[in-house]
Amino acid sequence: MTERKHARTKAYQSAGFLNSKDARALRILSEYLEPKSRFDHHKVDDTIVFMGSARIKSREAAEEMLREAGSAKDRERAQMALKMSVYYEAARELASRLTRWSKELDQEERRFVVCTGGGPGIMEAANRGAAEAKGLNVGLTISIPVDEFDNPYVTRELAFHFHYFFMRKFWFAYLAKAVIVFPGGYGTLDELFELLTLVQTRKMRKPMPIVLFGTEYWREVIDFDALARHGTINPEDIELVHRTDSVDDAYEWIVRQLAEKALGQPGATL
Repeated sequence: MTERKHARTKAYQSAGFLNSKDARALRILSEYLEPKSRFDHHKVDDTIVFMGSARIKSREAAEEMLREAGSAKDRERAQMALKMSVYYEAARELASRLTRWSKELDQEERRFVVCTGGGPGIMEAANRGAAEAKGLNVGLTISIPVDEFDNPYVTRELAFHFHYFFMRKFWFAYLAKAVIVFPGGYGTLDELFELLTLVQTRKMRKPMPIVLFGTEYWREVIDFDALARHGTINPEDIELVHRTDSVDDAYEWIVRQLAEKALGQPGATL
């Protein structure tokens, strides 16, 4: 009678176990340890995070959309896309300028690497600007059931793909030394308010310069003054963000903040 040999699989090689609810803690830990390993390898300690809508198009794409518009509704949509494309171009230019500035810093100082959610729209614009300045840049994508997109500007070795939103947001906040928030929807608002909450409650101990780019948009979408008027935030909480429509102003303000509060300081954490 032949003896039956049973295949032996180590627990950490068992796909069935690793993808089960019992191994959720391991999957969460993996989304901390694997990115940390890559960030350490590439010596990425400081980032400048760009947030904003995935739906905003480049000027070129918006102009093409307008040329191809048939119905009045399509034309109206294309005209809005062209109007909003100014934010794509601003994010692209600002990321490029900040990348060039960071590359000119003394080698003893820490680098400030552009970081985005790795998607299209404002994220693509910032990664594109950083790539055009020949700088490393980070993309923290998330797995959601939407059509595939291509953001070819993210540095290949620093392209991450997350399952858990909270782990992705951890990496946004943990390495960030400044944040620039362009017009966006639910996702952008979620990311903005989580950061504002961390700063307001002082759970984030490091200085966190936050720029709201696009004063007309943000004035219409969020009434910060009303929050203070109703007593749900303090009047000084309104000043947790710097508002601007100017690439020059955003660049100069961020560089000044980083020079005063981040350069030469030990890596502050949450």
